[in-house]
Amino acid sequence: MGNEMRTTTPLLELREVTKQFVRSGLPVRALEGVSFSIYPGETLGLVGESGSGKTTIARTILRLTEPSTGHIFFAGRDITHLSQRALRPLRREMQLIFQDPYASLNPRMTVEAILAEPLIVHGIASRSARRERIAELLDLVGLAPEHARRYPHEFSGGQRQRIGIARALSVHPRLLIADEPVSALDVSIQAQVLNLLRTLQEKLGLTLLFIAHDLAVVRHISTRVAVMYLGALCEVAARDTLYGRPLHPYTQALLSAIPYPDPVRERGRRRIILSGDIPSRVAPPSGCRFHTRCPLAFARCASEEPALRSYADHQVACHWVQEHDGQPAPLLPG
Repeated sequence: MGNEMRTTTPLLELREVTKQFVRSGLPVRALEGVSFSIYPGETLGLVGESGSGKTTIARTILRLTEPSTGHIFFAGRDITHLSQRALRPLRREMQLIFQDPYASLNPRMTVEAILAEPLIVHGIASRSARRERIAELLDLVGLAPEHARRYPHEFSGGQRQRIGIARALSVHPRLLIADEPVSALDVSIQAQVLNLLRTLQEKLGLTLLFIAHDLAVVRHISTRVAVMYLGALCEVAARDTLYGRPLHPYTQALLSAIPYPDPVRERGRRRIILSGDIPSRVAPPSGCRFHTRCPLAFARCASEEPALRSYADHQVACHWVQEHDGQPAPLLPG
C-alpha cells in the first residue's frame, strides 16, 4: 500500500502534541511536539526503545491521557478538547489491543461475556443479535463457537490475544491501536497473530497504529514506520524505504540490532553499539535529544533541536543529515 490509498483527509492526525507529567514534584516530558498522520487502510508502525513515549501516544490519541498542548484530529474532526460525553460515540471508532493477553481479560468472565460487554456499553444489538455477533467475532479470529462458554485461564497466550482482538473488533472500529500486541507471545505465535491482523485489516478495511520495539515485527506488518527517541519522532518513511536506506543514526543503530536468520551473514555483519544510557526525561539533553549517544554529533547538535524535515520520501530530524542534503548517516556499510 502506498500513495494510492491516501485521501485528502487522514483518518488520524497529530499536530505538535506534547505531554508533560509530574512525578515526585518534577516535570517529566513524555512527548515533545509529535506530529504524524495515518491514512485510511494503512498501518503506521511506531518503534523505539522502552520509555520513548510510544504507549503515551496511544493513550493520548484515545484521550485516556490528556495532551498538554497540540491537537488530535480524527476523520478531520478536532477531538482534542471534546467532553467525555461527546467522545463516547467516537470510542467505538478507535479501539485498543493491549500488550498483555493475560492481564487484559477479566478472569471471572466467560469469553461470551467479555465480547458482549462492549456491545452492551454502547447499546449495540439485542441479546439475540449479540449472540450472533459473538459467534461472528470468534470465527473472524479463528476460534470455535464453543469457546464462548470458556474462561480466559482455559486458553493459551495466543488464543487470549485473539479474544482481545475480537473484543476490539466487536463495535466495528475504523482505527485499531495495537500496543505491543505480540511482545508477550512466543515467536511462532507472534507470526500467527500478525498474519491474523493483516487478514482482518484487508477484510474489514481497518487502519492500524502498530506499536512495537521489535523492528523485525514492524517490518512484517507496516506500511510506513515512525521512529521515536525520548518522546520525539526522529524519522518517518515508507517501510521499504526506511529499512533499505535509513537516514537517522538512531534508526541505523536499531536496524543493525535485528538478527539475520542466515548464520554466515550474521557473523559478517556490522553492529552499531551506542554508548551511554538513555537520558532522563526529567532532565533531557539540550539541542538534539540523541546527541549524547550519537557518534556523529557536533557542536550544533548540543545547542539546537533539529526539526523534522522532508527529504524526498523521508522525514528526518537530524542536523548531520540536513547539512549533507538528505544523505544517510555514514554508520552502516554501503
